[in-house]
Amino acid sequence: MTFNLSRRLTMRCMAAGAAMLASLAQSAFSANPNGSHLKPVTTISDTRFTIDTPQGQAEFPLYLSKDWTVAQPQVTRAVIVVHGKLRNADVYFRTAQKARDAAHADPDSTLLIAPQFLATLDLRVHDEPADLLRWKGDAWMGGEAARAPLPVSSYAVLDAIVTRLADRKLFPNLQHVVIAGHSGGGQVVQRYAVAARNIDVLTRESIDVRYVVANPSTYAYFDAQRPNAQGVAAPFDAAQCADFNQWKYGMENRPPYLDDRSPAQLEAAYASRRVDYLVGGADNDPQQSALDKSCAAEAQGPQRFARAQAYYRYIEARHPEGLKQSLHIVPGVGHEGARMLTSVCALSAMFDTQGCEQ
Repeated sequence: MTFNLSRRLTMRCMAAGAAMLASLAQSAFSANPNGSHLKPVTTISDTRFTIDTPQGQAEFPLYLSKDWTVAQPQVTRAVIVVHGKLRNADVYFRTAQKARDAAHADPDSTLLIAPQFLATLDLRVHDEPADLLRWKGDAWMGGEAARAPLPVSSYAVLDAIVTRLADRKLFPNLQHVVIAGHSGGGQVVQRYAVAARNIDVLTRESIDVRYVVANPSTYAYFDAQRPNAQGVAAPFDAAQCADFNQWKYGMENRPPYLDDRSPAQLEAAYASRRVDYLVGGADNDPQQSALDKSCAAEAQGPQRFARAQAYYRYIEARHPEGLKQSLHIVPGVGHEGARMLTSVCALSAMFDTQGCEQ
């Protein structure tokens, strides 16, 4: 694949009418108790990343703090922040800006990127071109292929962003790339850390890469163990949940993007990567509205706080030789993206500030 960027500079026709339609549609989708997050997004970014494939072109929306089509020699750090299930990349972009400012990071040397993975329902109410990538429901979270216009994996989109950042003609002085996400975005980042294909284009250029995984509902396990009542990994009784080890919870039935690599190969890559797990000390409600309560999720623990501790204990035990990974508890914070991503430990992970204790 080759990747280019295009920016739409013209206003959409009948914007007010589209906004009204989106609002009405949101009300309608709110009535669905089984998928209340599946509402059309209010805003779709006008900045587009054009992806060329042998099958044709597709466009992908994202927010950028700088024009990355021209050389940015002052940029030394890029922070990619992935939204959650609501697909509200604009909100996460503003949170990234607040985090940058809280860390006293130089805006000139920092590039912020907020990709926007759309659902098919978003284009039912927004006047957008047919070549805009969109996924069925939350399929983008697990690296599945887009429903239209081309079967592009959401992880391949992240690969495309990584490839752009590795271009030394555009970013001759880039030193750090951080990929961060909260909640559903945390799930994307954790799985991408398992699956990523193109990260070596950065490491070959001596660019440091870090993954920040904040308050995800679940994690990708590498074998058939799950935490027991004491939170310690043990063989899991599949009779309790036949799907417990299906991707994105485990290694069975992985999507095409990563099914050509064995679980052992994926785990070896993951264990080599620098991952900061963040969990809110108050994100411990087993009935929290956005918590994954499927049986495969429940097999990982009763709520996010317990699942985070159990997973970190699991991955540490599997790699006693040591990991470049750490777990940080953010005290007093529940399932709140803005507070998590502007916390002392998030700022430390994303901008190398001081003050976070493991």
